[in-house]
Amino acid sequence: MDVDLRKLRYFVAVAEELHFGRAAARLHIAQPVLSRQIRALEDELRVRLFDRDRRSTELTAAGRQLLQDAPGVLAAAEGLTRRVRQAAGRTETFTVAFMPGITVTAPVQALLARHPGLAVEVLRVSAEDQTAVVLDGRADVGFVRLPLDRRGLRLRPLFTEPRVAVVPRSHRLAGKTAISVADLADDVLLQDPDVVPEWRDLPHRRPLRPGARPEPPARSVEEKLEYVAAFRGVVVLPLSAATHYTREDVCRLPVEDIAPNQVCLAWDAARDSALIQEFGDLAEASHS
Repeated sequence: MDVDLRKLRYFVAVAEELHFGRAAARLHIAQPVLSRQIRALEDELRVRLFDRDRRSTELTAAGRQLLQDAPGVLAAAEGLTRRVRQAAGRTETFTVAFMPGITVTAPVQALLARHPGLAVEVLRVSAEDQTAVVLDGRADVGFVRLPLDRRGLRLRPLFTEPRVAVVPRSHRLAGKTAISVADLADDVLLQDPDVVPEWRDLPHRRPLRPGARPEPPARSVEEKLEYVAAFRGVVVLPLSAATHYTREDVCRLPVEDIAPNQVCLAWDAARDSALIQEFGDLAEASHS
């Protein structure tokens, strides 16, 4: 059985909105058409994907599983299409991925000036998918932050920037002009400790008390800052990422004894085109 990618995209829209009307508006199709496509997908898969009544739409267990798997399938299909077209010499678009806080305007505009017929697109990513979008073909290059899994990638260092601790506005350290990483030893770190090895290697840290809640499963910077504001812990972020989000309930503290963050340009090691190299030169020049 072959799954129709169009129906899969329709399913993702409904699953994310949990509302057929909003999903139909998002997809720019009529709601009855969307309902028929979802029913057809359920018939093809021989499962029910949604429990729906007049008041609500909820995912079934099968629907939750499909929502977990579908984005990867769609991304792989999109990447496949881009790679095949590029192999045939049809470089219609050049997509640049970037992390929050990193500005890519200068090299993008420089590339457009050199190649007026090229459509250059930008794609915002997170720490969780900054390498995946390059490896699966959704982006030609990505501005990434280390550390990351380097397998399958080529990296070109661009610049470094200081990192800061983000704490609640009424935190015991708030108001200090600078701190050391040891000052954070009694706080809960709301990110992978390997990202902040200086904190991880501290000899004395507050152990998690019996019965205490574990660290929240924060993924995006926005989620981390929500937890910081709620006194669930602290985060250490590159300065540009921290200043990208304006909030009155948290504050930034320079950390004197922590290594700066390295930003690199990344691309698939199997693809080393002249256009990628040219953009790398422009990106490096814009940050020199």
